[in-house]
Amino acid sequence: MAFKIPSNPPTTNKTVRFPNDLIERVEMLIRGQDCTFSAFVVAAVRAAVEEVENEQRGGEDQTAAR
Repeated sequence: MAFKIPSNPPTTNKTVRFPNDLIERVEMLIRGQDCTFSAFVVAAVRAAVEEVENEQRGGEDQTAAR
């Protein structure tokens, strides 16, 4: 198997304000882990987006079945 140099997906810098208590909770969760705050937030948002999209698809399927 040939080695392939990995590429990073294109990104855009966004400024987001977080409540201080949420920042503290996230930082506690990632402490000692090989994870940055940004990586945690990206993973959490991806999971939330997938969940909402799945719910919306489910709702569309139910509407079409009527």
